[in-house]
Amino acid sequence: MASENPSQSYYGIGREALYPQEQLVELGRKGDKLTFGIPKEDNTKETRIPLTPQGVGLLKDNGHQVFMQSGAGLASRFTDTDYSEAGAFIVSNKKEIFSKDIVVKVSSPNKEEIGLMKERAVLVSLLNYAEMEANVLKMIMQKKVTAIAMDLLMDEHQSFPVVRSLSEIEGNVAVMVAAQQLGFEDGGKGVLLGGVTGISPTELVILGAGTAGTVAAKAALGLGAEVKVFDQSISKLRDLVNNLGQNVFTSNLHPNVLSKALKSADAVVGTLRFLYGSKRFMVTNELVQLMKPGAVIIDLSVDQGGCFETSSPTTLKKPLYKAYKIKHFCLAGISMLVPRTASIAFSNILTQLFLEVGDRGGVMSYIKEDKGFCNGVYCYQGILTNHYIGSRFNLPSKDIGLLLAAF
Repeated sequence: MASENPSQSYYGIGREALYPQEQLVELGRKGDKLTFGIPKEDNTKETRIPLTPQGVGLLKDNGHQVFMQSGAGLASRFTDTDYSEAGAFIVSNKKEIFSKDIVVKVSSPNKEEIGLMKERAVLVSLLNYAEMEANVLKMIMQKKVTAIAMDLLMDEHQSFPVVRSLSEIEGNVAVMVAAQQLGFEDGGKGVLLGGVTGISPTELVILGAGTAGTVAAKAALGLGAEVKVFDQSISKLRDLVNNLGQNVFTSNLHPNVLSKALKSADAVVGTLRFLYGSKRFMVTNELVQLMKPGAVIIDLSVDQGGCFETSSPTTLKKPLYKAYKIKHFCLAGISMLVPRTASIAFSNILTQLFLEVGDRGGVMSYIKEDKGFCNGVYCYQGILTNHYIGSRFNLPSKDIGLLLAAF
């Protein structure tokens, strides 16, 4: 899927090739001191924060400045004192935060936030396809902002470190939520997720054998549940069995086999992810209606359209709804339920990345140098560079490799 990202077609200058002095000068001076602004999120929609006090401390020790909006870390149980002692500047004015050269936040920006940013600034955030709005994207382009999606950043192994880390967390959280929702409260079935001697174990169906699916399967097996995993990729299923053993049922997404599994399932976790317009598999309304009343659906892919036709994004305030007597838990970014853990995961990745960006002469230089970082750019100085987003909103986009050659 990742290969369909237009930015991956750009084969940037390899680090080992940066020996001539003229090339170093062209890419920018080394040791740039960066200035970051981290705003307070709307805690009804987002509880995570991109940098922990420890991350701020590392950036400060390397000469960078971090400005935090007062109360930004409270939902993740980090206080203003924690951040100020680590070297952050605590300010109450939201406008001042968004006036910084680099704005870093977890949730995708809204119209008001983009309005507060200065021209040609840099925005680093998650890219929520399901909630992205055309008017916000147009404002990003008008202000010539360089927008970078954390979830599209790649490492040297061609994998997505932010997505992988969040998937590990969300796989565990999904099983935790399934166990809670199968209990007595909120009209649950009143059953234990797992197995008890003399009682048939509960059945958990998982759609997707990637990181989140594998972690969820491992957690559910540990509780004694009967686990069935479906995926379009035989190689992913093979890797899952190699990791977890033969006591987990696996199958391709065959309609008849899946239909039978859904009929007896107590809970279903959807983890299939479909980026860049790839062919989508969705559980139809008819298949959902076959499930037992009181069963639970947890859709971890709802931010990309979901794995079920009955899926609809929910909020922290009201994460649960029922459709056809089936409980649906479709919170986009379910790791928000464990914000401190998720924030540490973000910070571990972003802190090292920002240190590298500073050492390499700043954001624009690093985009040219590092192919994985370049992969996260979906808007370069106001020019849309992600063809999938462009086609969705009927906006023109350009190949970032050609743009970098011209700038």
